[in-house]
Amino acid sequence: MKGSNRATVLTLAEKCKNILASSWQGHLNTIKSDAKGSKESIYTSKVKYIIKRGKPYIWVPEHELHNVNTIIDERGSFSVASPFPGPLGKLLRSVNKFPARVALTGDVVPLKDKKAQSAAESLKELILSEEKAVKEFSYTVSGVLSSSNLFSTSRSENLKELIDGDEKYVIYKFNLSSCMFVNGNGGTHEVDLEDIEKCKADLLAPYSAKLIDGINQSEARRRGLILFCFIYLNVNARDACILSLDRNGFDVLGKVRSKATNDEVDEYQWKQFRFTFKEEARDVESFCCQLVQMEEEAVKKVSSYSGLG
Repeated sequence: MKGSNRATVLTLAEKCKNILASSWQGHLNTIKSDAKGSKESIYTSKVKYIIKRGKPYIWVPEHELHNVNTIIDERGSFSVASPFPGPLGKLLRSVNKFPARVALTGDVVPLKDKKAQSAAESLKELILSEEKAVKEFSYTVSGVLSSSNLFSTSRSENLKELIDGDEKYVIYKFNLSSCMFVNGNGGTHEVDLEDIEKCKADLLAPYSAKLIDGINQSEARRRGLILFCFIYLNVNARDACILSLDRNGFDVLGKVRSKATNDEVDEYQWKQFRFTFKEEARDVESFCCQLVQMEEEAVKKVSSYSGLG
């Protein structure tokens, strides 16, 4: 195990692909229109989507203004944030920090009957595939995920309402013309579309929300993150919360002591740290196994320091 607070080695394109694969909802923006043509004001709403052949396929409720706007002007933008379930969302809001996100621009193109049916079939296949995978998870994986909120972190559960609900939808394909990666501090980085097309999302990306929430909702695992900061980085953290993860490791927000003020009253700040795996976690099983190994290793080292080992 190697710890560092430097940026991940993933390329920006890989980060974007992982974010898109890790979520199921985003904010769609289209230009408000009337019979005279496009206006300059923007209509925004939260919509659900899947990724098919590298492109977002978006389900828009029939009553939404997007369906009128795109008849006049197909231009639009689509923004998807990295998962921030449960305690992580509350923490980010408390420190005025934002999750990393992907901002896409392009054309919002409605699908005709056969293509819409094909997209609907892909949606059903995705849901069934994810449900099957969850049932087959090992004891180790289930142990990590057991503390997570089932509905708020499950892509398949959230997408089911597109099939089972009473709402009717129009399905769109979002044809990309540009892609921007926006980091947690608001910094923007343009990403080459060719790089986006060439790279693939991590196999564990669709389960990111479950993993993040499962770890952050568990007091024992959060204590483990505190131990990681101490053992691997020699940092004394009062609290810790996992921020994001990928095949190479994970990022942690640690509550550490800041420099003493003039009146020498201790103050704390949340600082981001990076932990890198010894080997790539190619899937959820590998990620959870390496996490548990790190926990066991950290406990052994603490025990040896205290003379209990």
